[in-house]
Amino acid sequence: MRKTKLGIFLYNEVEVLDFAGPYEVFSTTVSNGVHLFEVVTISESGGIISTHKGLKVLTDFSIDEVSDLDILIIPGGYGIDNNEIKNIRLLQWLRLQKDRVKILASVCTGAFLLAEAGLLTHRKATTHWMDTERLQQEYHSIEVQKDIRFVDEGDIITAAGISAGIDMSLHIVAKLHGHSIAATTAKRMEYYTAGE
Repeated sequence: MRKTKLGIFLYNEVEVLDFAGPYEVFSTTVSNGVHLFEVVTISESGGIISTHKGLKVLTDFSIDEVSDLDILIIPGGYGIDNNEIKNIRLLQWLRLQKDRVKILASVCTGAFLLAEAGLLTHRKATTHWMDTERLQQEYHSIEVQKDIRFVDEGDIITAAGISAGIDMSLHIVAKLHGHSIAATTAKRMEYYTAGE
């Protein structure tokens, strides 16, 4: 069985848990001893990025090198507003990926990058609770959802802030491989949602 190839895009000043949470979920997901996802990290030019808290991460691929992604995740962070939202090359790459991947997802303020690329037009979406009003004001065509962990629009999924990316990732696991495998992954991580 071919593994689902999942890429997480990283950039300077990315929020650590926005990408590390999904990375942990997908790299932990197994069935009958087989890992179901091949998880790779991507940055614009490849090499090392520095997260918002200063953690250095060596990415696997540049946007020119990576290929054959099934899923692409865009995490949030201060780097979105400070640099990436004005990055024309990145926005063009995102538009290309939208036509190539099965699922394009964002965590937290990663939704602003999808919005700027025009990929959330006339769709429901969410972001960190501190930024939902701004997302609605800056992108009027988006039907912004508040007080919700994630919004699944089929080919595009947006998650609220930081830890909500874990919930979204488990949802994607369930969507592709069933609730039992998602529940097993959550248990292995000792991650429990409200009410459990």
